[in-house]
Amino acid sequence: MITKELGERIKELRKETGLSQEKFALKIEMDRTYFATVESGKRNISLLNIEKIADGLGISISQLFEGIGGKDK
Repeated sequence: MITKELGERIKELRKETGLSQEKFALKIEMDRTYFATVESGKRNISLLNIEKIADGLGISISQLFEGIGGKDK
């Protein structure tokens, strides 16, 4: 499921920044519990929140989605 794949990708990239969920959520002005459900793949997030996360990671939206989805999924 794409929400699970995206959540795993976000978690991986966030960990590379060295920030905890809480500190990253504060950085992008998002509730930590909401952000936790995004990372766990339990939330179908809006494009605006995807943009916030990508910006917080310092990458483009297309970079955020690298390796996610595809015809074999």
